[in-house]
Amino acid sequence: MAIKQKTLANPVTLTGKGLHTGCMVTMTLKPAEVNFGFKFKRVDIDGQPVIDALASNVIDTSRGTVLEVEGVRIATIEHTLAALNGMDIDNVLIETDAPETPILDGSAKLIVEAIEQAGVVDQDADRQYFEIKEPIFYRNEKNGVELVALPDDEFRVNTLVSYNSNVLSNQYAVLNSLVDFKDQIAKCRTFVFLHELEFLLNNNLVKGGDLDNAIVIVDREISQEELDRIADLFKHEHVEVKPQGILNNLDLRFENEPARHKLLDIVGDIALAGMKIKGRIIATRPGHFSNVEFARILQKEIKKFKTKTFAPFYDPEATPVLNVVQIRELLPHRYPFLMVDKIIDIQEETIVGVKNVTVNEPFFQGHFPDEPVMPGVLLTEAMAQIGGLLVLNSLPDKGYSTYFMKIDNVKFRKKVGPGDTVIFKLELTSPIRRGIANMRGLAFVGNTIVAEGEFMAQIVRNQ
Repeated sequence: MAIKQKTLANPVTLTGKGLHTGCMVTMTLKPAEVNFGFKFKRVDIDGQPVIDALASNVIDTSRGTVLEVEGVRIATIEHTLAALNGMDIDNVLIETDAPETPILDGSAKLIVEAIEQAGVVDQDADRQYFEIKEPIFYRNEKNGVELVALPDDEFRVNTLVSYNSNVLSNQYAVLNSLVDFKDQIAKCRTFVFLHELEFLLNNNLVKGGDLDNAIVIVDREISQEELDRIADLFKHEHVEVKPQGILNNLDLRFENEPARHKLLDIVGDIALAGMKIKGRIIATRPGHFSNVEFARILQKEIKKFKTKTFAPFYDPEATPVLNVVQIRELLPHRYPFLMVDKIIDIQEETIVGVKNVTVNEPFFQGHFPDEPVMPGVLLTEAMAQIGGLLVLNSLPDKGYSTYFMKIDNVKFRKKVGPGDTVIFKLELTSPIRRGIANMRGLAFVGNTIVAEGEFMAQIVRNQ
């Protein structure tokens, strides 16, 4: 059963300090129409500019995720997006009166509670997912960072963090369902090493920071006098270091709270891909930079998906929908002009076929002996044959053929030669009427489009 898009039932407002600016921020989450996504509005600027929450708009990840469009910025957005994405919401307008969102308690807990207060409602539109069909990778081998998205039936995340620290070395966290986000992930706070905190203070950052909105990890020997000095800078009562190496002003909510917070950040940053995802993300040593780079990769794949220019998934070991024997029962073509080896998918309006190109193809004898290239006209013919199979397979009997009346906008983008496996995808561009079918065809080698075109065919009963 299709899942409906979701938005808030009512607006809800949160107020708190911005982490880096230190200014008071009022942030209001508002319901939005279908297919709106997540957008930020700066209500403190003339014209109240709106910024789409997309990876392509990220301009900085050094101390949080920062969006910018035409000089207008909104910073530290990851916890807000994590709360919205983690609570399985699709469409929300986020208004702020400052250049960053409030840090609150350093987690997404208070934002999740505000969402629950506002209520969530279904909308009159089905949700569309980007389903991971094959592994998608981001790697930074220098820093030992890797993110991979694998096929799965819903959105799941596994996170491994690793630091050169005797206090925080290796930790692992997992989210197997968004149902668990509120209780298992949302309340996990950001963390910082004490030596990082000193650097940030000395560089006039974290003006809105507080020892109560972050887990402060102390993995180096430090005097109580120095700790008192830092507490005074934050206008906080004096603190000590617990045996496990964190300040004693707070207790961990989970033994692996830092790893769970890194997972929270992934849920927020991945929302920047711009579409709900079905797949398992496994992240090793992630950070905002790698999260956003991975979201950029996903955003590009989603763009292909939305424009229907993505290569169909092909499993060579799967049983064909139509093998060559069945194809010959539908098409009149025979050697050397049968240009399709098997059909791997047929839906009501689409079909996917395969042509394995070998060096023994007869046309390579003349095109060209020293540089074999599959003629573009034969790629077009293969698309036409597969399009014909889409039509003929839907008819109640086999007494028909398709004759192509018009071919438009044909483009050849890359050479096809021996050893290539060409995947063809044909889609009806309008309903079949009066025996006329209009289709668009794409030919892929790997993930690259090698040819495309538009076709009109007439369905004719055989003599």
